[in-house]
Amino acid sequence: MTHLRPCVPILVLLAALATATACNTATQPTQPAAPQDTRAADEAAIRAADAEWVKAVAAKDMQQSTSYYADTAQLFAPNAPAAQGKDAIQKAFTGLLAMPGFALTFAPTKVEVSRSGDLAYETGDYELTTDKKGKPQTTKAKYVVVWGKQPNGTWKALVDSPTTTTP
Repeated sequence: MTHLRPCVPILVLLAALATATACNTATQPTQPAAPQDTRAADEAAIRAADAEWVKAVAAKDMQQSTSYYADTAQLFAPNAPAAQGKDAIQKAFTGLLAMPGFALTFAPTKVEVSRSGDLAYETGDYELTTDKKGKPQTTKAKYVVVWGKQPNGTWKALVDSPTTTTP
């Protein structure tokens, strides 16, 4: 019986190793897959929305022009009270589109989408013309728009802040 004694610790050690190995492989946590990088496609979608937005403004279509804003958006136009919410923005656009000689064009120079793909900002140049008292006046300046991706995958302006900063 003395010849069995050395085997008992070896058997215990082997059993412990087998248990540890089985537990180690069975409970390995899986790493979540990294989200797909959609920044290039999101940037293209925002630039396309801008192009359509400019067309809606040129057509003086208030409903379409304001459809690019989220319901809770904010518009901070120079020399005007802040417009908070879609209703206030629609009122601001109604007055803007009705101005004599009104024309507005804008184009992004930079669109930066967050890695998470839910927020973006754009900076760009705009040109606004109005005709007060028979004298057309054109302002050329910069703007910033903060975009938010909506649950349906579309992008809406959350904050629109045209400045009087010249190009």
